[in-house]
Amino acid sequence: MLIGIFSSVNAATDPTDASTLNTLYTSLNSAQQLTRWTASGGDPCGESWRGITCSGSRVTEIAIPGLGLNGNMGFTLDKLTSVTTFDISNNNLGNQIPYQLPPNVQRLNLANNGFSGGLPYSISLMTSLRYLNLSHNQIQGQVTVQFNTLTSLSTLYLQNNQFTGTLDVLANLPLQNLNIENNRFTGWIPNQLRGINLQSNGNSFNSGPAPPPPPGTPPATRPNRNHRSGGNNGSSNSGGTGDGGSKSGIGGGAIAGIVISVLVVGAIVAFFIIKRRSRKSPADIEKLDNQPFAPLATQEVQEIKPLQTSFATSAKTFEAPPMLNLRPPPMDRHKSFDEDDVSAKPIVPPKKVNTAPINAKSFSVADLQIATDSFNVENLIGEGSIGRVYRAQLDDGKVLAVKKVNSSALSNSEDFLDIVSEISRLNHPNVTELVGYCSEHGQHLLVYEFHKNGSLHEFLHLSDEFSKPLTWNSRVKIALGTARALEYLHEVCSPSVIHKNFKSANILLDVELNPHLSDCGLASLVHEPDQASGYSAPEVTMAGQYTINSDVYSFGVVMLELLTGRKPFDDSRPRNEQSLVRWATPQLHDIDALSKMVDPALNGLYPVKSLSRFADVIALCVQPEPEFRPPMSEVVQALVRLVQRANMSKRTFGSEGTPRANSGDADDYTP
Repeated sequence: MLIGIFSSVNAATDPTDASTLNTLYTSLNSAQQLTRWTASGGDPCGESWRGITCSGSRVTEIAIPGLGLNGNMGFTLDKLTSVTTFDISNNNLGNQIPYQLPPNVQRLNLANNGFSGGLPYSISLMTSLRYLNLSHNQIQGQVTVQFNTLTSLSTLYLQNNQFTGTLDVLANLPLQNLNIENNRFTGWIPNQLRGINLQSNGNSFNSGPAPPPPPGTPPATRPNRNHRSGGNNGSSNSGGTGDGGSKSGIGGGAIAGIVISVLVVGAIVAFFIIKRRSRKSPADIEKLDNQPFAPLATQEVQEIKPLQTSFATSAKTFEAPPMLNLRPPPMDRHKSFDEDDVSAKPIVPPKKVNTAPINAKSFSVADLQIATDSFNVENLIGEGSIGRVYRAQLDDGKVLAVKKVNSSALSNSEDFLDIVSEISRLNHPNVTELVGYCSEHGQHLLVYEFHKNGSLHEFLHLSDEFSKPLTWNSRVKIALGTARALEYLHEVCSPSVIHKNFKSANILLDVELNPHLSDCGLASLVHEPDQASGYSAPEVTMAGQYTINSDVYSFGVVMLELLTGRKPFDDSRPRNEQSLVRWATPQLHDIDALSKMVDPALNGLYPVKSLSRFADVIALCVQPEPEFRPPMSEVVQALVRLVQRANMSKRTFGSEGTPRANSGDADDYTP
């Protein structure tokens, strides 16, 4: 009996792991294939649940591929901190990949599940990941910072998706196997990826030679694939010697480089000494001493000599000093760089030239004048601090939106083309797509996709009695979509893109009320904060300091608009209610006060629990201290959990339930 007791104690599964698997089982529909699994309780390790492997009391592997599973994976998988293998491939889980995945997984297989949308940012935090298979789905967007931190990744399968953009971010990973077939990749295959097992057919790569890197770009290198610990499942470098040919210290090539560097430094020092000793008039010497980057004084030369000796004697522990500018100083400070002697000047562009690619169509002014009827006021659909927006109809019947950028916002055409190049690289389903641009005859125009449902601001504040108000479900959907757009700008784009002008008027709605964030990438054109708008964070209003945290604050204000139906600032209301944030914030955690704040247009049709969780997210976003506001990835996760909990609650009541006031359990939430 004692042996049996001790056996059951040793076999008992960690309570958190067991509870997480219960949630996963509940989230999957009709999962009878998962033998011995239960929706509550049970002992996954002791009872040998199908596909579960344990070490001690912790679950270490989940392998349930090809079982015809459908539904979703829940929202608590990040609690499985000991799981190193997660394989749920060849099922039918569809929709978005969850943001919560086992954080320490080394092998992750999500292939052939019908996943769509973009990749969750949480993948970039899985620093132990060695094998990742996302193939045969419908995943969209660019491969950006999701992968640049995965320094242990050796096998990556992305084939048969809808990935776009370039492969540059994969160039310096220690990949050995890479399959990217049948996507929409463009640009050039980096040289670092040409020496691995690469399958790349079915894309639109350029076949010609890649353009040279910009001046000053360091040479591209790849990590040493042989310099890894153990070679099995270790997740970090051991720092040991590896194989016989990989030892610590500096190779012959590095020593030769050091010797050459010493000779170069010595030659330059000698040049300056000779020049210093040459005959010059006092006036010449005074003129030379006043030049920027003047030659080294005798004392400075004496200080360099020990440095030369140090280079020669410390080669084995050498660390390269910061790069020095060894170009001789100009003799005439008023002479322009372009006027220098051709033989002396370095090979750099003589002036700023836009060489960045633009992934958008170039329109002529004549084309856009015809499409907008010479920018007729009848086609004016919006106006902001950056410029006016017009409805344009092309000859083929396609309708677009044309933003005519104010000349006062731009310094020159080169700046405009740089902005267009940056915007054209943005690719996210919740970011308004840049279709084209025009830069001629002093005109600067941006051509975007057109959404005939207008902006969120119009839906909330300019609707008449014949307009159908937004349901609670639609409001949550809009909040989640715009949160994903900001998450993409802040945490996926590299470097991060600050919106700087986030407001409901810049959230456009398509025919299915999916949100599309506009004016992305135009932050450099926003010179002064609109302090009266009610969207500006305290640090912007007081000091004009914009950060990604300022965008988070503005997002919280938009969520308040969705919750209350009120404008961020409304001088027609009593003084203590004019500022929406000041009026609403003290009431966000009071459920009775909260129910009185809800937009009357909802007619009480909303789920109370979802309303409370929605308010919790708002309270975090509009905190006055920027450092306490959450990153957008956490906001997205919170809104996803809100939606998933509502869906689970709906399934608990069954499909026969009907909507009722203050319930919302039968609402059809669409994340």
